[in-house]
Amino acid sequence: MAENTEDKGVVYYFNRQTEKSYWQPKPANGFVTVAISPEFAQMKRDFSMGTQTVPVGGRVREHAHPDHEEVLHFISGRGKAIIDGKEYVLEPGVTVFLGTHNSHTFINDGEEDLHWAWFMQPSGLEYFFRDIGRPRKEGDPTPEPFERPENIEQIEGTDKGVFAYTKNT
Repeated sequence: MAENTEDKGVVYYFNRQTEKSYWQPKPANGFVTVAISPEFAQMKRDFSMGTQTVPVGGRVREHAHPDHEEVLHFISGRGKAIIDGKEYVLEPGVTVFLGTHNSHTFINDGEEDLHWAWFMQPSGLEYFFRDIGRPRKEGDPTPEPFERPENIEQIEGTDKGVFAYTKNT
């Protein structure tokens, strides 16, 4: 059987030198990486993917996505997720799928950094991380915790409709 090359997509290879990374403000602190997004690669179906690291005591504020689906795979550390009011243990090997409008927060109540890979379709989350964060390079010293930008509501309202809502606490 002959290979159909008309429909063959492109291949990209990304590594730590090609990804983008951003320090994140309070209350998450830590940092995110964006390994792939439509900004980096031509794709038929718009998505983005990367990692997030939240230090001990950090948390991702409660929020939901109106039109986006999200997958998170936990690589190291321990913590908890609260999804629509129900608590789940986060530890290496756990994968969470979040369909639209599921309220969720992630809390590092463990003893080491909580680290996971994230995937979002369609893309858009990467722009939020960029707009609220500060550029980070591998090996940079961790900055002191910093506040979110004063225009956070505007950022959340313009990033491709990624957020249905967020809680500011």
